Amino acid sequence: MRIGIDLGGTKIEGVVLDTGGRELVRKRVDTQQAAGYWAILHTIAQLVRQLEAEIDQQCPVGIGTPGAISAVSGTMKNSNTVCLNGQPLLEDLQGLLNRPLRIANDANCFALSEALDGAGKGYGMVFGVIMGTGVGGGIVFNGQLHPGRQHIGGEWGHNILELGGPDCYCGQKGCVETFISGPGLAADYHRHGGNRALTAYDIVTLAAQGDALAEAAMQCFFDRFGRALAMVINILDPDAIVLGGGLSNIDRLYSEGRNRVAHYVFNDQLITPILKNVHGDSSGVRGAAQLWRCDEI
Repeated sequence: MRIGIDLGGTKIEGVVLDTGGRELVRKRVDTQQAAGYWAILHTIAQLVRQLEAEIDQQCPVGIGTPGAISAVSGTMKNSNTVCLNGQPLLEDLQGLLNRPLRIANDANCFALSEALDGAGKGYGMVFGVIMGTGVGGGIVFNGQLHPGRQHIGGEWGHNILELGGPDCYCGQKGCVETFISGPGLAADYHRHGGNRALTAYDIVTLAAQGDALAEAAMQCFFDRFGRALAMVINILDPDAIVLGGGLSNIDRLYSEGRNRVAHYVFNDQLITPILKNVHGDSSGVRGAAQLWRCDEI
């Protein structure tokens, strides 16, 4: 059995999977981000112990986090849970739990889960895409996660899509994330005169009802999605792409969005499957557990 922990900005979720990938126990607690770094670590440790008490067995633990571990310093970087940045998260958690752990970016965990037993099962190279509050991705080759030498493999959300575009938290302007995330879609709609109180979900709904301004925003969204994802395909040429995150529920991405990708990709046709995820919000926590292979436990 394996334990997966998904460390989110507001919630920490834990799951126990058996060797067949069947979920045995699931628990969720508040992150308590305002209480600081060590409070978060103690919450994770307590959650692990609670899960193990349910099954009366100590398990290997994998953790999915926002951000990644720096290959240079061994500390966290690029996390939107900012109190984690600059901290030796892996080392400190291993000390609290008194065992080796595995940690990966949450988008990598999503990609691994969907490649192993989700929508990407059976494909050699899978590119997993997260489109929600932010934009991220992960690369899986033949069932093995490829984080990259600098632990930034799959981070297509911080490729610059439009020079001089909106400010991104990473310090650049015009990143993919500033356009095709949920906040990015809403901000673009607002810039063109739309109601600032509306969310991405509201805009998608209005467009479906025939609202012209919302539909214009959606057309820009699909075009940017097409340009951004075509660049990934031109470089990786994956066997399948799996979409996740809240925006993956936009059905038009799999028709109009795909057509825009086909328009921009460097080929006479697009044969790459663009698939909706199977495990939904559970992909991240499942993938964290699956950082440990069955033959290792």
